[in-house]
Amino acid sequence: MSMPLKATTRFAAVIATATVGFALAAVPATAAAQGDALPKKISRNVSVDGVHRHLIAFQRLADRNGRTRVASSAGHQQSANYIADKVRAAGFDVSIHEFPFIYFVPQVETLTADGRSVPTHMFTYSKSTPAGGLTAPLVPVPVDDSPGCEATDYAGLNVTGKIALIKRGTCSFAQKQQIAAEAGAIATVIYNNVPDPAPLAGTLSDPANARVPTVGVTLAEGEALAAKPPASVTVNARATEEPRKSFNVLAQTKTGRKDNVVVAGAHLDSVEGGPGINDNGSGSAVLLETALQLGGSPKVNNAIRFGWWSAEEFGLVGSTQYVRSLTFEQQLDIALYLNFDMVGSPNAGYFVFDGDNSDNTGAGPGPTGSAAIESALQARFRAAGVETEGTDFDSRSDYAEFVAQGIPAGGTFTGAEKLKTAAQAAKWGGQANVAYDKCYHQACDNLYNVNRTALGKQATAISYVIAAYGISTEDVNGVPPRPKRAQARMAAKAFSAPTTYNHDPAS
Repeated sequence: MSMPLKATTRFAAVIATATVGFALAAVPATAAAQGDALPKKISRNVSVDGVHRHLIAFQRLADRNGRTRVASSAGHQQSANYIADKVRAAGFDVSIHEFPFIYFVPQVETLTADGRSVPTHMFTYSKSTPAGGLTAPLVPVPVDDSPGCEATDYAGLNVTGKIALIKRGTCSFAQKQQIAAEAGAIATVIYNNVPDPAPLAGTLSDPANARVPTVGVTLAEGEALAAKPPASVTVNARATEEPRKSFNVLAQTKTGRKDNVVVAGAHLDSVEGGPGINDNGSGSAVLLETALQLGGSPKVNNAIRFGWWSAEEFGLVGSTQYVRSLTFEQQLDIALYLNFDMVGSPNAGYFVFDGDNSDNTGAGPGPTGSAAIESALQARFRAAGVETEGTDFDSRSDYAEFVAQGIPAGGTFTGAEKLKTAAQAAKWGGQANVAYDKCYHQACDNLYNVNRTALGKQATAISYVIAAYGISTEDVNGVPPRPKRAQARMAAKAFSAPTTYNHDPAS
């Protein structure tokens, strides 16, 4: 799961068991004629033990290589090769998509306010400060519905040569620091808009967006600084930044339509500071085991393409580069995209991306068809006795570019750095007021940081839905499965056949 970007998409009409002649927990109505034998078989065979074995592999490959699987590192390359070898042996068509990116790792990230140390994070692709940092007065930007998002927010403020304090929300971090820089600020401190024990960690998405050094702090620290602005603040933020290359691994079934492809993806890379076993070895391992149980030539109507993305932690680079490398016609060949990023969080929640914006939070609805995907995933968890909650398409993971191009999208998530509420703990178990993943983006995100119960439930639901969409995507994009198309042709032929009438008056 990438660090936060800006706050910027459900099998819909899933049929109930009673509406068909045999038990279906969540299959599109258009797939009912073919049954759900394949989805049931795959979800039964994708076991938590099989998934966990891949996590052990990722951990060992990280341990061999500096305890990290960060993009462009040997740990990532060997993890990607491990996946590629297995899916190639299983009969998939495998391809490697190489791309350039800017490697960025903070070396110094400190903030002091009138001599008091304030925990902070340097935003990815932020400008670096000079050695020793930048010292200036702190100027809070007034909080409204879109704080720091318009030049008019600085009317009457003198921020020239000073450091702007801005609340998170509405527009991107990149836009906030750009507008502050245009108003004369020499650095920006952005504070969270939700309670979180960890300082806000974000990305400016692209080095070209950077104008001034930008760091993040918690909501509590930001509100305290805004209530009593310190006369002197020092921001010291410096990073290593250099061009590198990495690659995505793509594996597609040999069977199924190539012009109505189901794409399922997960990022394989970790942050530099840890092995990334939950973030996102978990999603990667579930997709790998699903692919292995399907095999390269399953009896599906639609081809299924698995993508293991790299450089997600540097701003969703691998998936973005991949989608943009496709022509419009090639993008049209994609029926839908399913994203699985962090599906084994130790203090797990059960979130499904809010395709229809029924939560009325954040980015709004996803592309047409996204609501159907949400419904399918909800139904699978409901069949297992798990109540889900919606989560916003906030562009923090690899669905972002698919959504931007209008491709129906959905997926699941078990939570990252935010705190589980008391109501959620009562519903799902676990600890209230503790992060879903307290080792998010840390060295302790290792094999001991995975909730096997949550991972197993996720694997069952994810594998079922992927296989079911291989049967039919009609509820998402209106494309009927092969048997239904054949029936329609036969019906049309019968309707258009000439009719013989008997004109014998004696008859």
